[in-house]
Amino acid sequence: MSACYFGCRGNRDRIGVLIAQLGTPDAPTEGALRPYLKQFLGDPRVIEKNRLLWWFVLNFIILRTRPKRSAELYKRIWTDRGSPLLAITEDQTKAVRDRFSEISEDVVVAYGMRYGSPSLESAIDYLIDEGCSRILLFPMYPQYSATTTAATYDAVFSHLINRRYVPTLRVAEPYYLHKGYIKALAATINESLEKMESKPSHIVLSYHGIPEAYVERGDPYCCMCTETTRALLPELSFPASNVIHTYQSRFGKDPWLEPYTDETIERLAKEGVTDIALACPGFTADCLETLDELGNEGRELFEEHGGKGYSLIPCLNTHSLWIDAMVEIIQQELGSWLTKREQCKITDSPVECPVQLVKLSRKKG
Repeated sequence: MSACYFGCRGNRDRIGVLIAQLGTPDAPTEGALRPYLKQFLGDPRVIEKNRLLWWFVLNFIILRTRPKRSAELYKRIWTDRGSPLLAITEDQTKAVRDRFSEISEDVVVAYGMRYGSPSLESAIDYLIDEGCSRILLFPMYPQYSATTTAATYDAVFSHLINRRYVPTLRVAEPYYLHKGYIKALAATINESLEKMESKPSHIVLSYHGIPEAYVERGDPYCCMCTETTRALLPELSFPASNVIHTYQSRFGKDPWLEPYTDETIERLAKEGVTDIALACPGFTADCLETLDELGNEGRELFEEHGGKGYSLIPCLNTHSLWIDAMVEIIQQELGSWLTKREQCKITDSPVECPVQLVKLSRKKG
């Protein structure tokens, strides 16, 4: 008998890799943004406010005004393939899948979105239907935050808890200091700098922000971001003294992690700095926050206050070194699962299920 089959189910005992991204609306329209924002901003991991009060603010104020404005912003970055984040995630998943096809035919790679579609829940169902008895959850957030990483855990765990059969689950730990990740970050920045005709005097490393109160309650996010920057600086072909670490995407009136990216961009322009470059180490794929908030709004802010040269460096996206890093991290996290696969000799047919054999014998009798 082989331990590599589910006898009762008749399925191969495969390994699933679930690449988890934050999410995106289905279309750059007010109608598509409303349910997306309701799901996103309604998550208590994202907004830690009094639930009753926040429900009222969200449904009667924010969802009546923000969807229209957000739709206009998404229209500025929308592509023939739809949302850039979705298209890039598809490409990243395919690249990793292709690489694992050379490693093991029994590793199935899929992706899902925490908010919007395709959902994490649908990706889990797909992997289980493909015979995956072990699943590795790979969040596309190098630095841990309850607002992203833990929110992803919530969706995955709550979906699995209602199943009769729950596959063995592993979660990739935050890889904010992983050598492959840092190497890929440095390559994307250094290669972009080499191509620039107008060389920047400063680089702004912009991470997504979170409220200061979240950090005070124990969220390690800002520490991990700081460690990423510290590890990245020696790898850059650029003076460390002219690299500025900032946080973007403030929402609401509460104080968020500082310094703020938009205020830094404005300050540099007012101080007479004419050329800057922006990079986003915490984002593994370009999205609204990078392409529009920084690429469009940031540029307008810089030029409005006297700046001239403004360059947005692409995120990791499908850079070959980032795909290498993803595969390396996944292999490390799979660990013994891959080793067991090598030791397990697959038979040509599944093991006969004793329960089913008894049922068949009773029918014949």
